[in-house]
Amino acid sequence: MDAVFFDMDGLLVDSERVWLEIETEVMARLGAAWTPEHQAHLVGGSMESTVGYMLAVSGADVGPQTVASWMTDGMVRRLTQGVRVMPGASELLDALRDEGVPVGLVTSSLKEIADAVLKGVGRDRFDVVVTADDVMRTKPDPEPYLTAARLLGAEPVRCVVLEDSPNGVAAATAAGCAVVAVPSLLPVEAAPGRLVVSSLQEVAVADLRALLP
Repeated sequence: MDAVFFDMDGLLVDSERVWLEIETEVMARLGAAWTPEHQAHLVGGSMESTVGYMLAVSGADVGPQTVASWMTDGMVRRLTQGVRVMPGASELLDALRDEGVPVGLVTSSLKEIADAVLKGVGRDRFDVVVTADDVMRTKPDPEPYLTAARLLGAEPVRCVVLEDSPNGVAAATAAGCAVVAVPSLLPVEAAPGRLVVSSLQEVAVADLRALLP
């Protein structure tokens, strides 16, 4: 196993509820309502797609950069107050570190938002961090995971990705990685080279190795 890559929102940390809170606040500023059903359309997506969808739903005459700034500022404000690490994530990170397996964080969030999360989780727990600022195309495109593998000198087919969203799973699969899916807001189906579990507490390093060809 060359490397293991963790998604961030909804997989490493319980931040999807924070996104819902901030999205609701921003939509109120845009003069429209926001529901969990709206949020489900955006799980695992980029800030650009989120802002575009919010403006389409609200019909507000506000510039995309302004809305993106409201979103980013709100997320950083909330995340710097602390965020809960998902059950089993810290234990798995420690186990991978003990076995000398390189670990990366690969997220569709902006670097500023990832940095706010990593202040609480620990940047030193990851050998590489890839955010939306580091790629041209975010998930479901494979570029984020291919970039992380390249930075570590790893072969994608010898890497395992931990994801919670269909977009993230699609990106990892297209990159050629094995996948452990822990679905959050949207279901993920089992498939060859993919393990679907309800929590990272069910996952050991041996389970990750077993997914590789």
